[in-house]
Amino acid sequence: MSFDTENSQHWENLRKGEKQALFALYNNTYSHLLRFGLRICANDELVKDCITQLFLQLWNKHPQLNPVANVTAYLFTALKRQLIDQLILQEKIHSAIHNLAEESFGQELSYEEIIIQGQQDEEQKLRLQKAMKALTPRQIELIRLKFFEGLSYEQIAQQTSQTVKTAYNTIYDAIKMLRKQLK
Repeated sequence: MSFDTENSQHWENLRKGEKQALFALYNNTYSHLLRFGLRICANDELVKDCITQLFLQLWNKHPQLNPVANVTAYLFTALKRQLIDQLILQEKIHSAIHNLAEESFGQELSYEEIIIQGQQDEEQKLRLQKAMKALTPRQIELIRLKFFEGLSYEQIAQQTSQTVKTAYNTIYDAIKMLRKQLK
């Protein structure tokens, strides 16, 4: 049996919910995915994490998976997207840290200002926690995915089995409710 035929068979069995097919597909394609990922990004730990995450997502979404003509190409494309998303997220984090460091570098606060700022931060945290309790569990989950994990609406929709419009509307309603609670 050829490599592609074997992977296609594993894919079909994965779609049926066979966990062994997931492991077999992982074992068959891991080294190819690793080499491919390292051409996109030289960070081998990030590539390995993305490959693992890709297969976890495949297992979580196996009932919704469609038939695929070329499983290897599908996995390469999915890994590439995942790596690009992670690299963009890392860049945003590094940029935010850099901007924060530049802002705080030029100013030195007095002891009283530090205490006041700490109290204000704590008050804001408590107000936000109280406002979050007014949200539904689904709204809290989507807010976490959007703003704490940095996922796009498309990724959120895919991860939560919703449409992009539903994810957008749910997050919009949650933000509106938070603004109202925080006024």
